[in-house]
Amino acid sequence: MQDALPGAHAPAANGHDAAAAHGAGNFWLLALGSVGVVFGDIGTSPLYALQACLSHVKDGGGLTPGEVVGVVSLIVWALIVTVTAKYVLFLMKADNKGEGGILSLMALAQSALGKRTMLIFFLGVAGSALFSGDAVITPAISVLSALEGLKQISPNLAPFVLPATILILILLFMVQSRGTAGMAAFFGPIMVVFFFTIAALGATHIGEAWNILRALNPIHGVFFLYSHGAIGFVVLGSVFLAVTGGEALYADMGHFGRAPIQAAWICLVLPALILNYLGQGAHIIADSSAAENPYYLMAPTWALLPLILLSTIATVIASQAVITGAFSLARQAIQLGLLPRLEIVHTSDTLEGQLFIPRVNRVLLFGVLALVLMFRSSDALANAYGIAVSGTMVATTALAFFVVWRLWRWPLWGALALVSVFLSVDVSFLVANLYKVLDGGWVPLLLGGTMFTLMWTWMRGSAILSAKTHRDSIPMVDLIKMLAKSKPVRVPGTAIFLTNDPQSAPSSFMHNLKHNKVLHERVVMMCVRTETSPRIPAKARFEVKILSPDFIQVTLHFGYMESPRIPNALAVMRKSGLKFDIMTTSFFVGRRTLKASSTSGMPQWQDKLFIAMTKQAASAPDFFHIPSDRVVELGAQMKV
Repeated sequence: MQDALPGAHAPAANGHDAAAAHGAGNFWLLALGSVGVVFGDIGTSPLYALQACLSHVKDGGGLTPGEVVGVVSLIVWALIVTVTAKYVLFLMKADNKGEGGILSLMALAQSALGKRTMLIFFLGVAGSALFSGDAVITPAISVLSALEGLKQISPNLAPFVLPATILILILLFMVQSRGTAGMAAFFGPIMVVFFFTIAALGATHIGEAWNILRALNPIHGVFFLYSHGAIGFVVLGSVFLAVTGGEALYADMGHFGRAPIQAAWICLVLPALILNYLGQGAHIIADSSAAENPYYLMAPTWALLPLILLSTIATVIASQAVITGAFSLARQAIQLGLLPRLEIVHTSDTLEGQLFIPRVNRVLLFGVLALVLMFRSSDALANAYGIAVSGTMVATTALAFFVVWRLWRWPLWGALALVSVFLSVDVSFLVANLYKVLDGGWVPLLLGGTMFTLMWTWMRGSAILSAKTHRDSIPMVDLIKMLAKSKPVRVPGTAIFLTNDPQSAPSSFMHNLKHNKVLHERVVMMCVRTETSPRIPAKARFEVKILSPDFIQVTLHFGYMESPRIPNALAVMRKSGLKFDIMTTSFFVGRRTLKASSTSGMPQWQDKLFIAMTKQAASAPDFFHIPSDRVVELGAQMKV
């Protein structure tokens, strides 16, 4: 997913490890919470991963015990190499003051190089755009695969799978506006029960074919790939379904801390997954017909319905984690200037990470329902799964190179050697998934391409608009000198003018002076900056520069994981000795109406797209949480 999940816990303070921030006594509580939020996606992959892999082997002309061992070996070692070695042990050390995820890594890489390069920007934006596709596919395939277990109870229940899936997904998205703090308290214990259940299911079947333990030797997986040629490569693409939650694991680090997530993975989740996959493999070796749905066919008849209910709940939890992760990813993108300002609703007064973005929620709902109706089964939907996340993994590993080389100060050859090992695996998965393009893989590529186009257009249009505004504006220093001579009418109170460029006079100030012909006795030029750190401590929240006895320049600093609440920042400023009376303060905001220009520097279609995106943006007062009765908006037309 999204990168960071605003789920059950507040993020670690000031970037420190969450376990340290909350005290060592809460270590295992944080680990328990991570089980319910971090591992939902990867934890529910046994429902469909091995089944999807073996379907290709059967299509190739049969299924032998050696082939089952080889496929299970690939899955087990994908979990060990890609998830354990790369994400849990390596990438989780590449945190941006406690935060993870590809946008955090992009910001960290920019800091390491000391500048924003086109390559780092492309990797970060492309990776996050592809990862956003996971938020659409995961709920669809997870819930659909769980409810398909109803077919094992009775074939007569098959017609109810699709309607039940649609109903559950609609209800899931409808409750997002209420927040998930209450539900999140149950996520951890439920997922612990789920992992113990799948571990027990797998362990009880290993004895049916002890030779399945040979899958723990990676040689059998490598031999399978080389002996099966093109079919082996196709199977490798489906093996990737077992590790798709690795990126979400890294993205959610800031909510629980590195050590609790590592402990939960190594002590519970990884052993449970390996036991379940080994058990599925052994059961298939003993009865090849079990390959039709090995996960559910491991369960005894009396336990089938409870297992379906537990698995459905687990997939809903996994979907919830991905959805809220999409909200967090969208907020980071907005703060980093990759998307327009969208309405962000905070659903908790105490947890910063509890948020809801209505427009993102609607887009996800329509996208998920469209996928369910289009593909109609988890087996068909598996073809659409994997390409997006494998592309994100390639981008993440490439960004990690710059961190290892410049920030960790490894020698160039050492950084290249380490990253090349992981990158070779990621690229192999990506290439192996490309065969799915015509069978459904075009869906995540289309979603990722759309998101990339939107981010690129917004960045490009914003830069052009900023350059034009700066070119046509008057420097504040010169304007203050002019006002000292013209002496306009002064009125009591404080006027705060929001601006992106504190060195130049904002259009709202010039319009107020031109049309109202008055000047407040105290004028503040306020600029809000989003930094490459996830959070900014209160002592570094603001900078004040005295331009003249009547003019003050204030720069507010927020992290990309924070909500830019201007009234809260003013409260911090008051505590530091700067007096602001909100009841005598007016906020002046410019509202632009944009029109396309033939000389904008962008194609006409991109001009129109940028203008359309600006119309979808939330107003500055709403985004910055400014009291509506203290705001004056002044409009102006401008060509892009």
